[in-house]
Amino acid sequence: MHPGLIGGIAGVAIGSIGGIIGTWASIRNTKSRKERSFMIRMSLCFWIFAIGFVAALFLIQSPYRFILWAPYSILFPLGIRYTNKKQQQIRKEQAEKGLQSIEPSS
Repeated sequence: MHPGLIGGIAGVAIGSIGGIIGTWASIRNTKSRKERSFMIRMSLCFWIFAIGFVAALFLIQSPYRFILWAPYSILFPLGIRYTNKKQQQIRKEQAEKGLQSIEPSS
């Protein structure tokens, strides 16, 4: 097997496992039903965006596929920033309303 192919497969596997663990941790660490619902929706959006990006890299020919990195490099961090701010806003609203936290599921 070619070393580049081995590296590509290993990179995809490690990246996917990291994404799965990160998604699980983000959902598990929510404090209310509203926050959990929001985090599930955002996780789904991020996964669709990332899978779409990888698919586009395979479907678009060089050198045009390298242009995809510009919007991905901007939109993904902006999405993370939006998600974090919205999550904090939801937590603040829930605390102000005096709603009880949900227990993290095991």
